[in-house]
Amino acid sequence: MLSIGMSLQYGRIIAGYRRMTWSVWMRLLLATFIVPPAIVLLLPHIFPLSLPEMGGLFLVGVAPGAPLMTRNIAKRGFDMHMAAGYQLWGAMLTPVMIPLIVFAAGKLYDRTIWIPPHELLLDIAEKQFLPLLLGMAVAHFWPAISAKLQPIMTMIGNVVLTVAIIAFLFKLGPTVLKSLTIWLPLSALVLAVGSVLAIRFLLRADVLTDRTLAICNANRHVGLALLLAGHFLRAERALPAVAAYALIAPLVMAATSKWFHHGEAAVQPAVA
Repeated sequence: MLSIGMSLQYGRIIAGYRRMTWSVWMRLLLATFIVPPAIVLLLPHIFPLSLPEMGGLFLVGVAPGAPLMTRNIAKRGFDMHMAAGYQLWGAMLTPVMIPLIVFAAGKLYDRTIWIPPHELLLDIAEKQFLPLLLGMAVAHFWPAISAKLQPIMTMIGNVVLTVAIIAFLFKLGPTVLKSLTIWLPLSALVLAVGSVLAIRFLLRADVLTDRTLAICNANRHVGLALLLAGHFLRAERALPAVAAYALIAPLVMAATSKWFHHGEAAVQPAVA
């Protein structure tokens, strides 16, 4: 989040918001917060998933807007400011949408699961908004220092998340890990691809916005999913599913990026 804040321009984020109509915002809400967890609820009817596996993927499905890929979006020819704006929009809605969706899904299994919105808001403010504002302040007052720190902050973020996932898996032990099957990564793949297609079929905005947000929607917030599983729900056995998605999602995003660019390369000769 520090790295993102150091590379953003406030005016360009607002300009991206203004390009979106209310109809587009509503379709984006559906594609971001409703479709991914709905896909997960359907997965046990297709694959033999255990309840903890489905629960872990569900927590990934309700958690949009991971920050670590946002700067890489620009390097691949997409709109970094649109990606950052989407992440901020998702973060602001998260304290409202996640408790409601988790509560509704729990009722399907005769369980009452309530995540306090104010606690979720405090975590998001501490881990997303505060470092983002700090990064923007550093970029404004010390632009030269900011340019040097950006890649370092991105690297640290990736390393910390990777170490955290490995530590959680190590804590679970070999007994739990040996019980996992091929159906878990396959289900994670379906969720990632479904998140991309949700934007492609539902959003129908301009081409750059559609493609940028399709990549971003597959980039679910596995860090937030870990927080939900560990801190709020005490569901440690859901962690392998979160880790599986963390490994699968970058592959899907890379493949989606190549697919978009391949489509552009195929169109250009025809236009010429």
